[in-house]
Amino acid sequence: MAIYTTLISPQDVLSNLHRQDWVIVDCRFDLMQPDWGFLSYQEGHIPGAVYADLDRDLSGPRTPLTGRHPPPDPDVFCRRLSQWGIDPTKQVVVYDTVGGAFAARLWWLLRFFYHEAVAILDGGFDHWVRQGFPVEKGVHTNSPSIFRAQPKPSFFVTTAEIEQHLQQPRFLLIDARAPERYRGETEPIDPVAGHIPGAVNRFHQNNLNPDGTFKSPVTLREEFTALLGSTPPEQVVVYCGSGVTSCHHILAMEIAGLHGARLYVGSWSEWIRDPNRPIAIGTE
Repeated sequence: MAIYTTLISPQDVLSNLHRQDWVIVDCRFDLMQPDWGFLSYQEGHIPGAVYADLDRDLSGPRTPLTGRHPPPDPDVFCRRLSQWGIDPTKQVVVYDTVGGAFAARLWWLLRFFYHEAVAILDGGFDHWVRQGFPVEKGVHTNSPSIFRAQPKPSFFVTTAEIEQHLQQPRFLLIDARAPERYRGETEPIDPVAGHIPGAVNRFHQNNLNPDGTFKSPVTLREEFTALLGSTPPEQVVVYCGSGVTSCHHILAMEIAGLHGARLYVGSWSEWIRDPNRPIAIGTE
């Protein structure tokens, strides 16, 4: 069986809907309306898909020191994966309605827990519907399985490492937020505007074509190579508001054949927890 590790087309998902060794996960979410995703899932989803909530399933509890979406506790997350029917033998497909911006979080988390057979539905649920493919209502559950794994510590960097980097630069820091948020002109979510000093900006939506599908591997490689310059991909760290949409860049770089970028999992919302940490305004 072919293993999908980055993207999968709606046609390939349709051809494999009958497989018992595939698990499909709906990751629709709206930061401003947290209940919207599950309500929309119940109104219609890909047949056999289970639902993953960004706040409850793909994040851990917030604390005064963390960002808005800290990673989930490993044991809790493994139990959730088991409930969804995911184990090391399963091909996982994840999707949303925003080009993979939220689904990429689960894609990254599964890889963080050594599960490579996970792919984003290219174009998401909207592309699936445009193809005229089947949709079902209600809530689907799978037979539980057993998922056990420990996370890879090398997959992310901490706030302490970012602070050290500012004293002695060791990597290229990429901010995945919209340009106006990076420049500090507006901040609709977090209480402080701006960016981490030294970071460059590439909006995660720049990885997509106008129809919401990913750009070609060749185009993504050209664009990221221009951004990285002489920096090797394994010395790249990406961040966003809370460590969610920045996963989109790691996926895009994998599609482009640029492997090894890491996530600053706390991201901007954790960085600004300490008012003594420096911030920058404008462009670098």
